[in-house]
Amino acid sequence: MNVKHTLHTFLKSAVETFAPPLSKSQFEEKRVLTPDEFVAAGDYLVHACPTWSWEGGDPKKRRSYFPPEKQFLVTRNVPCLRRAGEVEGGYNPNLEFAVEGGEAGEEGWVATHQDPSAAGGAGDGSSAGAGRGGAAQGRGGRGGGDEEDIPDLDDAAAGTAGRAGGAACGRGEGDIPDITDLELDEGEDEAAAPTGRTAAAAAVSSYLRSEEPADDNIVRTRTYDLYITYDQYYQVPRFWLVGFDESRQPLLPKQVLEDVSEEHARKTVTVDPHPHLGGGLCAASIHPCRHADVMKRLVDRLVEAGREFRVEQYLVLFLKFIASVVPTIQYDYTMSVGGE
Repeated sequence: MNVKHTLHTFLKSAVETFAPPLSKSQFEEKRVLTPDEFVAAGDYLVHACPTWSWEGGDPKKRRSYFPPEKQFLVTRNVPCLRRAGEVEGGYNPNLEFAVEGGEAGEEGWVATHQDPSAAGGAGDGSSAGAGRGGAAQGRGGRGGGDEEDIPDLDDAAAGTAGRAGGAACGRGEGDIPDITDLELDEGEDEAAAPTGRTAAAAAVSSYLRSEEPADDNIVRTRTYDLYITYDQYYQVPRFWLVGFDESRQPLLPKQVLEDVSEEHARKTVTVDPHPHLGGGLCAASIHPCRHADVMKRLVDRLVEAGREFRVEQYLVLFLKFIASVVPTIQYDYTMSVGGE
């Protein structure tokens, strides 16, 4: 943890201790949330996706402006089969597109999958669906103008029959051995035609000798417990990741970063004490300093497109945005939002 981040954390904690939380809604102007709006958005998420649930956490760390049993949201045991660098051959800065442009002198957020608005793009814009059309085309077509390369079914059948007939006609009658010439000794006969019992025993023996697949062929699945808390300082949700290996042993911070897109891992992921869990647990989180700007841009786009967006849907859209940061952690972000 660098000095700048340490000082910022101290200042942030002091402000949250002495300053009251936001009480008047600024959702329409800034796309931020009051604690009451966060609870309403959380209730909507739990209803739309029951894998998420409310929890109270450590009683000593509860915020007085939230109901005791609704301090934060959590979903557990979310699978993560691959590392983020394995998605589409790894991080490619040429596939980035801006989600929103920062203020003067500041960098904006980017999505690390293919820009759906790019000319000739085949993706549908979601991190889960990018590239599906291209894969189907690669399997199904060889490109335009190659229809003559595809054999006609009737021709193929005729060719197969012709080859079979030619093979049969190529041998003369004299080449066909008479069955009376195929004499076997008694011992050879038993070896050539084993009894049913012998064949069954051989099959069982062969089955018992089958080898287990090599460990390299087994996919080691990581799992994550994901948390959404309310950040009083930035007045937006904050996303936390606590990862485990296949033996349910906690992942190190550097291992967690393997499941974050490379661009965001280098800029927006920090490791901080979890605000609601005891035991001094530190967890990786997507830093919320730019969340309000990104959410404002996304919500404004929906509204400009003529879609209705209510504050209760805030966390559903928030999770769609976070999916571009953790593209291989398979939580459900497919819920519709804004009249989709």
